[in-house]
Amino acid sequence: MPDNPSASAGKPAAYGRAPRSGHKAEPRREIQELVTLRDALRYAVSTFRAAGLHFGHGSTTAMDEAAFLILESLHLPIDDFNAFADARLTTRERTLLGERIALRVDERLPAAYLTGRAYLGGIPFRCDKRALVPRSYIAELLRSPLFDGSDEGTALVGDPQEVTSVLDLCTGGGSLAIFAAYAFPNAAVDAVDLSEEALALAAENVADHGLEDRVRLVKGDLFAPVAGRRYDLILTNPPYVGREVMERLPQEYRHEPQVALAGGEDGFDLVHRILARAASHLQPGGGLLCEIGEDREVLEEAYPHTPFFWLDTAESDAEVFWLTASALQTTPVR
Repeated sequence: MPDNPSASAGKPAAYGRAPRSGHKAEPRREIQELVTLRDALRYAVSTFRAAGLHFGHGSTTAMDEAAFLILESLHLPIDDFNAFADARLTTRERTLLGERIALRVDERLPAAYLTGRAYLGGIPFRCDKRALVPRSYIAELLRSPLFDGSDEGTALVGDPQEVTSVLDLCTGGGSLAIFAAYAFPNAAVDAVDLSEEALALAAENVADHGLEDRVRLVKGDLFAPVAGRRYDLILTNPPYVGREVMERLPQEYRHEPQVALAGGEDGFDLVHRILARAASHLQPGGGLLCEIGEDREVLEEAYPHTPFFWLDTAESDAEVFWLTASALQTTPVR
């Protein structure tokens, strides 16, 4: 089992699921026959696989999803299931787990919405239907030598201490804005979103991390509420799911705000708008870090002369690009 069962990222693209069985699980009743956390894990994995659930909201397998749901529900550290595997469950705990396993199967609710918490790069965030479950590859990149100052030869940002302003577009629940505040300790972070509900959740997360004096939450449409401002870094994980994929989304994704997923016909409506305006909001020497999913070829075809620098992470291949302020100056408007 991985150290952090909530380490995956990305918006929906390809899915895998186990075949359904003919048996209809009854978690609320059957859970009462179990004794230990290990029993509950085995039962949850079997039930999730038989139900053909989809994963992708912090975990990628039935095992990881079950381990996270059990440990987080019982307020236990999520990075070491074995430490508690043989602990006996109380009646109250069995009832709670039975209810959440049942909702995961019957309603297809992501585990993070059931527990009210998600982890991105090991950092906890409040999580509910007001915003997407945090899962951006940008979080991992901000901790990499490209941005943390540990390797001057590959760094896209020289000294993290010298970054004084960051803009997070489409902030949702605020996770990337908070990551940016940690990555760049001298930076003021503006976090913009169109959704009042998402910003309310983001405010709770910012308060939890004690960053109210450094992260400013702003309601509005992309750059509109920060007119005239320039930043050392712009980062964004905008809606980028195309129409055809939206039409066949698994039910798990339909519990999330659809406006935070849908990016128009090819998925890039907001990406085009960001590329058109980013240069006028960047300081000289600054850059844009943007997640766009698996359709790199579509974007490159639309901008054949734009020098996208594609970045990989442990679980993604060229789903995030970097563009400097100077490159954006010559990027055509579409």
